[in-house]
Amino acid sequence: MMWAWMRMVMAVAVILLPGGFPLLLAYVTLRTLLSRWREAQAQALRLGRAVSMRDVVASLHFKELVRDARAAL
Repeated sequence: MMWAWMRMVMAVAVILLPGGFPLLLAYVTLRTLLSRWREAQAQALRLGRAVSMRDVVASLHFKELVRDARAAL
């Protein structure tokens, strides 16, 4: 429910605010990082090893951010 509300707010911000596009990119990046962090935590729990935010950021690709941005709109 919260993501749907944030999506609506971001759509309005991109339309109304001049700085809305960077705000949208920050939202998509944060959302992608959080989902990747959850996946990495689950995989690390299964394998019995530690995971760091550096590992998550290193595995992130720009094309995934673009795909998530399209899905968010």
